[in-house]
Amino acid sequence: LGPAEPGPTGVRPYAGMPKEVLFQFSGQARYRLPREVLFWLTVASVFVLIGATIAIIAVSPKCLDWWQEGPVYQIYPRSFKDSDMDGNGDLKGIQEKLDYITTLNVKTIWITAFYKSSLKDFRYGVEDFREIDPIFGTMKDFENLVAAIHDKGLKVIIDFIPNHTSDKHAWFQLSRNRTGKYTDYYIWHDCTHKNGMTIPPNNWLSVYGNSSWHFDEVRNQCYFHQFMKEQPDLNFHNPDVQEEIKEIIQFWLTKGVDGFSFDAVKFLLEAEHLRDEAQVNKTQIPDTVTRYWELYHDFTTTQVGMHDIVRSFRQTMDQYSREPGRYRFMGIGAYEESIDRTMMYYGLPFIQEADFPFNNYLSKLNTPSGNSVLEVIASWMENMPEGKWPNWMIGGPDHARLTSRLGAEYVNIMNMLVFTLPGTPITYYGEEIGMRNILATNLNESYDTNTLLSKSPMQWDNSSNAGFSEASHTWLPTSSDYHTVNVDVQKTQPGSALKFYQELSLLHANELLLSRGWFCYLSNNSHSVVYTRELDGIDSVFLVVLNFGESSPLHLKEMISDLPTRARIRLSTNFADKGSEVDTQAIFLDKGEGLVLEYNTKNLLHHQTAFRDRCFVSNRACYSSVFHILHSLC
Repeated sequence: LGPAEPGPTGVRPYAGMPKEVLFQFSGQARYRLPREVLFWLTVASVFVLIGATIAIIAVSPKCLDWWQEGPVYQIYPRSFKDSDMDGNGDLKGIQEKLDYITTLNVKTIWITAFYKSSLKDFRYGVEDFREIDPIFGTMKDFENLVAAIHDKGLKVIIDFIPNHTSDKHAWFQLSRNRTGKYTDYYIWHDCTHKNGMTIPPNNWLSVYGNSSWHFDEVRNQCYFHQFMKEQPDLNFHNPDVQEEIKEIIQFWLTKGVDGFSFDAVKFLLEAEHLRDEAQVNKTQIPDTVTRYWELYHDFTTTQVGMHDIVRSFRQTMDQYSREPGRYRFMGIGAYEESIDRTMMYYGLPFIQEADFPFNNYLSKLNTPSGNSVLEVIASWMENMPEGKWPNWMIGGPDHARLTSRLGAEYVNIMNMLVFTLPGTPITYYGEEIGMRNILATNLNESYDTNTLLSKSPMQWDNSSNAGFSEASHTWLPTSSDYHTVNVDVQKTQPGSALKFYQELSLLHANELLLSRGWFCYLSNNSHSVVYTRELDGIDSVFLVVLNFGESSPLHLKEMISDLPTRARIRLSTNFADKGSEVDTQAIFLDKGEGLVLEYNTKNLLHHQTAFRDRCFVSNRACYSSVFHILHSLC
């Protein structure tokens, strides 16, 4: 301190306002009222926030799950990419090509069966459900593949065929020797076997023809097989068998699998009374009935209790779906089922089964027309239970490829169809570049060649074996057009099938109209299909126009009275047309040409009485342009 400054000696600190004085001032109105106002404002704000939160939750539509958000890409692993130069595709090969798969904007990879197998029927003769077939790699390869898929932000589902095993499976070997609980793991019955001839217990037939009973010399009985004799059916009337299958499901879920495609489930149960099935042609001599379609399969398919077993699969998977973001998907392969029976796999209103049965009806179209395409679409949408989710496939390992069935000119328009319909589009590998069937000559496998033609190696580039393998020989030959129809050529080629597929998948990912909107079909004839995608709260409407026949004028203005005279082309199978406008009074489209038009209106079709029976929506939602959110107060 300087000499002139006073020191702190004798200075007392401020003791604050005495309690009596504090109470005197705090009781005055000018202090009390603001305090009470702030208190009640705080209380009111808390209740408003709680109410707003409850209201938002109440009016918000259910979020789309990962299997609804984007396309599924189906891979036949033996034909996708060979990493070890043995001529067979494998799991490491799939992992090598994950960067390519991500460019397709898909959300899910579906890998068909890779279990240890004798490869009878090429997927279904499983020797061990917990092992990877050496052709495809090791369990470590699978674990690495699943981790890599998840690192890319994708999901993975796999095939599972619970109905039967290989006759080389350990269960079957124990069963034929009557070992413990395995004695009744399969369907055995006494039959007569003399001089190499077997008289079966009844007239039941295999899917591939002839009796579905085969004599086993070890057990001295006949066993039942719905498919090949090397594929004996499991006995699902046995609770131990059901428990074994559930444990296998749990095994793969713990490996990180995000879901399953269950196939051939309608064959899970057979009638225990073993009565003969009725002939389709009652005048036919019984001994000549050898083909599957010559019987009504009332005792060997879709038996009472079959759906209970499927629901038990669902319950097992639900146990692994409790973690946020880890819902486990369940799809069902409806094997040659009627539309009514197919829809039963969705489950009941309060008892869920499959998330959806796979819709392969478009994969069976051999003669494209506006009428046949719309008939498939309308049949599914009209019969699907309310609130359920559709899906669309145009190819698969058990069907001829699109290019071979319909022609190369229909590749883009069919992809446009499945990407602009409501639901999940499913793409079989190679369909994005327009691959076709191989010719049924010089095949190295001693099996029904019709099942192989759509399984040829993926065409990556124009090098040897189409870039699929560096081996001197591949398990199936590549298609002869691989020099021009391959990924490497099309990824840099404007207007290619691959480029168009990528544009479609990007449009599907970014547009609420396609992921959440109403579907209203306007017109169809032998040539064309016309429909809209629209959503309450969005004035913009997509008008999809697809021509499957010869070029003819389409008068869109006559179909929608308030349609503007001009509409903008949002996407076209003709690369040069994108972004331009068309006259809606008369549009001329060539065969296989499709357009996604965009126009603005406030008069949406699903509100109009004339179109009410032709409009469908899976998850009803509306868009608020003020808050930029979806809500259900439509």
